[in-house]
Amino acid sequence: MRTLVALVLVAVAVGAVAADPQADVVAVRVGVAAEGFQFTVTVASPDTGCRQYADWWEVVSEDGRLLYRRVLLHSHGGEQPFTRSGGPVPAGPDTVVWVRAHMNTGGYCGKAMKGSVSGGFRADQPPPGFAAALEKAAPLPEGCAF
Repeated sequence: MRTLVALVLVAVAVGAVAADPQADVVAVRVGVAAEGFQFTVTVASPDTGCRQYADWWEVVSEDGRLLYRRVLLHSHGGEQPFTRSGGPVPAGPDTVVWVRAHMNTGGYCGKAMKGSVSGGFRADQPPPGFAAALEKAAPLPEGCAF
């Protein structure tokens, strides 16, 4: 019995280590910009340096089109959560979009937010596999500074 308990504990520990780290969008603010909107996005991620970091956040239409991507040039290990702005995002005030982050080691596995400029944003999860092909769409990071 003692061996069985030890094996279960080892299996649980290995499973915990094997889980992909995730980048979560925790806040979205929007302002007016020329030709669209300026998005200010706050991301929480377990950045440890260039080997594991949130490498972008993006705004995606409900039908899976990439509207804007903010590539992150370095890890934010000492600044969590962190906030970065980007735009212009070409969307109308009532256009519903997803705002999600990407982890260089885990992909699109974190929490996202859904909403519109006029209605605000709330935490939500896109359907499994939603716009997965965007992971290979430009612009993509060309490296990591630190």
